Amino acid sequence: MITVTGATGHLGRLVIAELLERGVPAGEIVAAVRSPEKAADLAAKGVVVRRADYTDPDSLAAAFAGTGKLLLISGSEVGQRVAQHRNAIAAAVAAGVSQIVYTSILYADTTSNPLGPEHLATEGLLRESGLPFVVLRNGWYLENYTENLAPALQSGVILGSAGEGRISAAARADYAAAAAAVLTGDVPGGTVYELGGDAAFSMAELAAEVSRQSSKEIAYRDLPEQEYAAALTGFGLPEAYAGMLAGSDVSIASGVLYVDSRQLSALAGRPTTTLADAVALALKN
Repeated sequence: MITVTGATGHLGRLVIAELLERGVPAGEIVAAVRSPEKAADLAAKGVVVRRADYTDPDSLAAAFAGTGKLLLISGSEVGQRVAQHRNAIAAAVAAGVSQIVYTSILYADTTSNPLGPEHLATEGLLRESGLPFVVLRNGWYLENYTENLAPALQSGVILGSAGEGRISAAARADYAAAAAAVLTGDVPGGTVYELGGDAAFSMAELAAEVSRQSSKEIAYRDLPEQEYAAALTGFGLPEAYAGMLAGSDVSIASGVLYVDSRQLSALAGRPTTTLADAVALALKN
């Protein structure tokens, strides 16, 4: 059995779709989800749906029973993830899982991105667990930049604090294909992949691409960290979350989201999605 946590999230659903596409029988895939009712479509395809809440160790033990490989998709609650991942890893050990595949962050051991410490701590828990593991250190999703272009199209401005830093982003589907390849392959325990898109871009280049395709003049306005955080707060984001996003953006200037390994496209078996294609899809929708 291959178990995918967070299976009703964007990435989890795409991973399951990739596994099915690769010929894994639906009955050999477990969708481990917090709310099983949200996975009715997966159950209709024959995927096994089990309740799994990172904060409920008993649910994790039941969800992971019989699992060979486990894809541990990192939790979404910043500040709580280490404790949640500890629960999941302990449940995997108890269930006799043969390998954990974990979605971490690019350069987790050196990054200045404020999201890095929780991922690095989780990687440490994996090493301490004694289980074979593979780490997918994922870069940013293209969708981080393309899923909500409406404000930029209305204002003519994309705000940020990334300076001229280059971002090796890729589509969620690209990272999902890589995860499925690892889950269905024979990757040695202890392997760490640094994953990102084939072609990097700067925020100014993102603005230029949106301008080109929308026929509207869009500019990138680089702000000091505190000003960007204040702007995000003004858009309605909680202050702590806005600060974390601004800090993440500042870290981009130091190169923490640039990678030229091409490991992602090698695992996926295809070139990664281009910025132009991602923008085109976003504007179409």
